[in-house]
Formats: sequence, C-alpha cells, structure tokens
Amino acid sequence: MKIGVAQTRPVKGDIPRNLANHQRLIDLAVSDGVDLLIFPELSLTGYEPELAADLATTPDDSRFDVFQTSSDAHQITIGVGIPIRSEKGVWISLLIFQPHQPRHLYSKKYLHADEEPFFVSGQSTLHFLGEKADIALAICYELSVPEHSGNAFQNGAAIYIASVAKSASGMEKASETLSTIAQTYAMTVLVSNCVGPCDNFESVGQSAIWNTKGELIRQLNNTDEGILTLDLATGL
Repeated sequence: MKIGVAQTRPVKGDIPRNLANHQRLIDLAVSDGVDLLIFPELSLTGYEPELAADLATTPDDSRFDVFQTSSDAHQITIGVGIPIRSEKGVWISLLIFQPHQPRHLYSKKYLHADEEPFFVSGQSTLHFLGEKADIALAICYELSVPEHSGNAFQNGAAIYIASVAKSASGMEKASETLSTIAQTYAMTVLVSNCVGPCDNFESVGQSAIWNTKGELIRQLNNTDEGILTLDLATGL
C-alpha cells in the first residue's frame, strides 16, 4: 500500500478553485500509484475560522461528487478538509472518500482554545483507514494531546497521519511532537500542512514523514504545493 499527504496553497474561502486544485493533486497521486491521500486541515476552504460558519456544508454536498468518482475509478481513498455543519455547531472535519463506499467523516474532537468561538468538538463515523484498518487520523491540535496518539496506538494503529494548518513556530513544535509519537509507539507518522496565508498567520508547509524510530525520512519545502508518498511495502 502506498500512502501520501498533500501540500496545498488554499485560496481563502474559494471552494471551487480549491476543489479544482485538489483534483490536480489527486490526479498526480493516481499517476504515482497512491492508494490513500490526505489533505491539510480545512483544505477546501483554507484555515479561516471566521468564515467557517458561512462555508460549512454537509457530507453529501454534490460539489464533492468528483472525489467519489476519482476514488471509484482509481481505487484511491481521499481525505479532504472541510467545515461540516451539525446541530450543535461547525465541525473541523476530513471528509473521507473510499472506493464504492459511503462517505465518512473524521472530525476534530480536541479543539485549541482559539477555535472554540468558531467550532465545536466533532463526531466521527470513521477513525481508522487502510487495508488493515491500522492508519489513524488526527487534525492539527489533536496531535498535541497525548491521549489522542495513545488511544490510537492502543486501538491498533501502526500509522498516524496528521492533517494540519501551521505556522513556522507551530510546525517546529508539531514536528518535535510527531517525531516523539513515532518513536514512543513505533508508528510511522506523516503530516500534511498547507502553504500561504491562513487566518492571521502564514502556513509553512514542510509536510513530512517519520519512521518508527522517530527519524525524519522525507519532507517537502515551505513554499511549493505537492505530494509526499511512502510505499509501506518497500519503505520508499
């Protein structure tokens, strides 16, 4: 199985343009034989908390049918970031498309204090992905909550993928934490970050992969879009 994380430059609040860019990166991943591709936090809108209530949608939004079409046609699982409207408020979610399956949500349970005016703790219909159901998901601040990665490991995770939107200082801290998670639990760890303006900060990319010893084995730069992949069979 080949897994990947995408690094995007979102256009603030512009779902159609971001959707088209997602499709371009999905096509790139397909051409590289990727089986699972995860995008950054709120990738389809950009990380823009003050706009989230107006941009929030539902999992069955027909604008996203193109992702299901790609998933079905190429046997690829895709996770895209989008604010989801619920009865209690707006969730920060990854909308998951799997070949010939219903759409699922992985929603952020643990919120940073700065997010609480705009979002509520989310509910997920899916926590693990992959052929062995051993790929755990996390959204940004969750990686800083020890209980989150600990529970993932206890429930059988061998791979931990974090979808984030982080500044230079935030990414530096996150990288240290993710390396520690990899080493502590002997998990392969990946992070998907965006580049460019987000909310009141500049996101710095540096999407990366750590091996089970906590060693950084691959990383994108801080300016360009792209995808970062890992073949689980070969380690390459």
